[in-house]
Amino acid sequence: MEIVGLTKQFKDFTAVEELDLEIGRGEIFGFLGPNGAGKSTTIRMLLDQLRPSSGSARVLGLAVGPDSLEIHRRIGYIPGDLALYPKLTGIQTLRYFARLRGNVDWSYVLELAERLEADLGKKVADYSTGNRQKIGLIQAFMHRPELLILDEPNAGLDPLMQQTFHEMLREVRAAGRTVFLSSHTLSEVERVADRVGIIRRGKLVVVERVDELKRKAIRRLDFEFDQPVPIDMFEGVAGVRDAEIDGVHAGIAYEGSVNDVLQAALVHEVVNLHSRDADLEEIFLAFYRSDDSPAPLSPARTATASAPRAGRHVR
Repeated sequence: MEIVGLTKQFKDFTAVEELDLEIGRGEIFGFLGPNGAGKSTTIRMLLDQLRPSSGSARVLGLAVGPDSLEIHRRIGYIPGDLALYPKLTGIQTLRYFARLRGNVDWSYVLELAERLEADLGKKVADYSTGNRQKIGLIQAFMHRPELLILDEPNAGLDPLMQQTFHEMLREVRAAGRTVFLSSHTLSEVERVADRVGIIRRGKLVVVERVDELKRKAIRRLDFEFDQPVPIDMFEGVAGVRDAEIDGVHAGIAYEGSVNDVLQAALVHEVVNLHSRDADLEEIFLAFYRSDDSPAPLSPARTATASAPRAGRHVR
């Protein structure tokens, strides 16, 4: 998939602005952003449901617009606002989609239904949100598409079914096929995606491998000392971006090597030490502060994503 300068304006509102993105075959790409960030608008342009104001996109080597019919034959899609015929049963719905698709292996459809524990005998109107979502997932996977475009695909799924869904995604990747996964469920994307793109107010602010994005992020150390420590003990220490000191407790946010931080701390008797990396949610939130500019990942912002404790902050 290749997107160049993709822009969509609705009168005076720009929903997506100058989006450039390239996604390789055989990867799971996570497209992250809250509601209103431009995720669904981007997908609708890729599917030729919306025409861009400017820019272009190619999907599976085909031009969106002129080749959209062929693109639709080769992809699987589940929308964020999935709607199904309420009077049809689950199995009638899947047969309907199978006839539209053609060349569907029905034994594979039944295998997917068994894995997702989908009850195909009920009418769609009687389904819970999670059971409707299972039908949507089966129709997206049923023809083994070259590309899956999934918009908030785990809506209503319980944790066990989410695990099964993640296994299905990994199988798609192992087969050399591609997944474009749009979500604001950050833990889902973190578990399965190779790379992520974060979109903010219509602008793509970062594209990075998940492991690399986490490596660049702020890490934390929480110290407990045997007696109160000076509130300025981490001032000037290389890599320290935030220090919250309250009596015998000190919370440190840092980047780079931990050596200087430990040397400063071990001047005093350390009773307990806890460390953790920033997870994807923390990194994501660093891009969604209240300021207007989509600044690059800010260590200081990431470090202060959690509520501060009482005490002095060193910056």
